[in-house]
Amino acid sequence: MIFHSLTFVCFFVITAALYWRLPHRWQNVLLLVASYTFYGWIHPWFLALIFATTFVDYWSAVGIERWPAHRRRFLWFSIVSNLGLLGFFKYFGFFADNVVAAAALFGWELSRPMVDIFLPVGISFYTFQSMSYTIDVYRGHTHARHGFLNMMVFVSFFPHLVAGPIMRATNLLPQVERERRFSASSARDATLLIAWGFFKKLVIADSVGVIANKVFALADPDFYLLWAGVFAFCIQIYADFSAYADIARGTAKWLGFDLVHNFDHPYLATGPTDFWKRWNISLTTWFRDYVFFPLGFALSRRVHEGKRFGLRADLRIYAAATMLTFLLSGLWHGASWNYVVWGGYHGLLLVIARVSASIWRPRRRVRRYLRPFQWAGMFALTNVGWLIFREPELSMIWRDLWLSPSQSTQLQHHAGAYLFFLAFLYSIPLWIQSLWVRFVPSDLTAAVDRDEPDVRFGRVVGQGALAGLMFAAILVLRSYTTLDFIYFQF
Repeated sequence: MIFHSLTFVCFFVITAALYWRLPHRWQNVLLLVASYTFYGWIHPWFLALIFATTFVDYWSAVGIERWPAHRRRFLWFSIVSNLGLLGFFKYFGFFADNVVAAAALFGWELSRPMVDIFLPVGISFYTFQSMSYTIDVYRGHTHARHGFLNMMVFVSFFPHLVAGPIMRATNLLPQVERERRFSASSARDATLLIAWGFFKKLVIADSVGVIANKVFALADPDFYLLWAGVFAFCIQIYADFSAYADIARGTAKWLGFDLVHNFDHPYLATGPTDFWKRWNISLTTWFRDYVFFPLGFALSRRVHEGKRFGLRADLRIYAAATMLTFLLSGLWHGASWNYVVWGGYHGLLLVIARVSASIWRPRRRVRRYLRPFQWAGMFALTNVGWLIFREPELSMIWRDLWLSPSQSTQLQHHAGAYLFFLAFLYSIPLWIQSLWVRFVPSDLTAAVDRDEPDVRFGRVVGQGALAGLMFAAILVLRSYTTLDFIYFQF
């Protein structure tokens, strides 16, 4: 079941209407039934996988607390089970193809196993979420739950199940366990958030997605057409992914839950570190807490055992941990080498930024003047990354990066400029929102949020008018081509 479908709208309206008429425990029962219905709507066998993940991590966490002498074994049982399940369904074909290719280099002939494995939607998201619960119990950040119903709701909660954000047990489980009350103001905020998400998906993402798909379908695009397509994909992936996150947050808010923000206007970033504080925040912090920090600690201990201290040693530790983390992050996105290269590319940008910061730290006044150039440079570097992300063939990536504008004809130049301008027109609402958040004074925003009667009435009217305007724009401006959410494939 997908968000931008009439089936989901009817499903959600019925669920919400029943939900607020039930006591707390039965609300959770309804959430579990709704979540399993949502996930198993097309392929019911998906439910066996999510149940297995929940079962393993529930009992692993219980075992960690009940038998502390064997807590490490329970932790590794959870990690190996989750990564084994994810690895089989997502990476079996990728690794099999690469083993066959590597054997061929040595003159060995191996046949690829004739196994056609279907990738379950959302498995990367709920596997990481469920596994983080076991790790947090092991670290003492939370305690093991003894209510299997609440654990099942935590793992399968349908608003964010398929494409995140990845929620932590310390955040979502307490919301599952406590009683929830209907709030009219939260419902209004949620409706506006859902409307904005639908607008971004159906009007912006799907429209520029058509441009990007047509450009990348060309066998030999020239410089201007290629980069117009890259820019269109840059807008598409942000509008598409953030639209899902907004609809997820809105539907969850309607049910009394608060999901974490997954995006903070990433195209206003002024550097690699700033970008990854703004893009797919829940996944970035997951890799930071469960991969980068343990790697950094292990490498640091090994370096310090060798009596090597100082800035150079710290930079080597940071570089090694960063590159390994981002290579794994790239592989998480898909079973293809271009994703690994994309992860390595961003890891390299972070290492270069860290080294540069250790060499030169401009004064605050200088940084203020440098900020527009930093923003433009990071936006350009981000688009290079999106080219790597979007183009599955490594040979084509190399060819694309070496294209010269001098090789294009005037007609190709005009065609590229037209497509770029068209994609930019669709992206204008995104830029307006980002610039509003960036430059509008915080006291003006606080004035809008005040709970005074006159302000509250104006806010209700304004929210209703804005939501109605966006739904009207969807009816008039939506793309005739409906595309799946991009992150469904991950």
